[in-house]
Amino acid sequence: MATLTEKKVDAISKNKLLGVAGLGWLFDAMDVGILSFVIAALHQDWNLTTQQMGWIGSVNSIGMAVGAFVFGIYADRVGRKKIFILTLLLFSIASGLSAFTTTLAAFMILRFFIGMGLGGELPVASTLVSESVPAAERGRVVVLLESFWAGGWLIAAVISYFVIPSFGWRVALLLTALPALYALYLRVKLPDSPQFTAKKTGLQSISTNIRSVWSKAYRRPTLMLWIVWFTVVFSYYGMFLWLPSVMVLKGFSLIQSFQYVLIMTLAQLPGYFSAAWLIERMGRKFVLVTYLLGTAASALAFGNADAIATLIVAGAFLSFFNLGAWGALYAYSPEQYPTVIRGTGTGMAASFGRVGGILGPLLVGSLLAADYDISWIFAIFCGSVIIGALAVAFLGKETKQLELE
Repeated sequence: MATLTEKKVDAISKNKLLGVAGLGWLFDAMDVGILSFVIAALHQDWNLTTQQMGWIGSVNSIGMAVGAFVFGIYADRVGRKKIFILTLLLFSIASGLSAFTTTLAAFMILRFFIGMGLGGELPVASTLVSESVPAAERGRVVVLLESFWAGGWLIAAVISYFVIPSFGWRVALLLTALPALYALYLRVKLPDSPQFTAKKTGLQSISTNIRSVWSKAYRRPTLMLWIVWFTVVFSYYGMFLWLPSVMVLKGFSLIQSFQYVLIMTLAQLPGYFSAAWLIERMGRKFVLVTYLLGTAASALAFGNADAIATLIVAGAFLSFFNLGAWGALYAYSPEQYPTVIRGTGTGMAASFGRVGGILGPLLVGSLLAADYDISWIFAIFCGSVIIGALAVAFLGKETKQLELE
């Protein structure tokens, strides 16, 4: 008699699942990537202060925190697919509308709803893919799903370099919203997770699920995930949303900064692919700890770099290691919980992490306004990532090829 794992591949082609889910992931990344360039453009168009620039990124993360928490919980109640579609629809509509805003307040309100859709979709998407792929290749496939994020960032960098200087940031935002509607059309044809469908009769209440995440059986992995998510998101959004602006502050023109960030972004793809190759060979803990420590070293080097060549090389390594770590984290998180609380546990960890995404951009804006040097700011992110690596090393368990409950 066929096992549940063997039935998974029969239920849906993993390549189709990866392609459809990844396409939406790519368009999400386009929006987040373009936001970093749009912030730099708005600084000039709307005469924003560094604190206001920081708040744009932070409001986006507030929305992501709310979305990850709410939609992660409801993914365990109504199914992964329904939440998957709802979050992409929310993101697409709000992203398109943001192109027509004329005030910072309206722009930030829509960024909150964009963040809700994005924050809810990412952990739900990784959960759906985790539950639809055999254990022997689950980690690799989830990391490959995350690699679409690098593709989205690359497209965002290309659009920003060629479109924003000539046609403005509004056109760039419209370009990120329209393709997402096509991904929405494709996702309607996806079946739900076979594991969730099989467990429908054993569903628990929302309050029970939340309590279960912090029960004795799951307290240690939950603590580990919350620490890692916070430190990784804090450093990622603090560094990457500010990259084009940091390059401008280092003396380069807006167009030059876009060009250099585009070059750095190219390193994200080999970062993902190397993590995907290693994760089923060396394990989740090895990849996460190694790539997080690589991120910390690269952040320190980037913050202290002055020459163009040094900046680009350090930025490329920062992209390589940080995004490889992200891929491993999305593969590792759903594996900590059984099916009935997997969406809740993953969503709550991601939600807590987004608090770091709120604080990171604000911290950079505040420290820059107080005339702190870039090297000190990136040293803080270096320390944050090291804490995340230590949490995985000492609190995490290895889940390589572990059958999900």
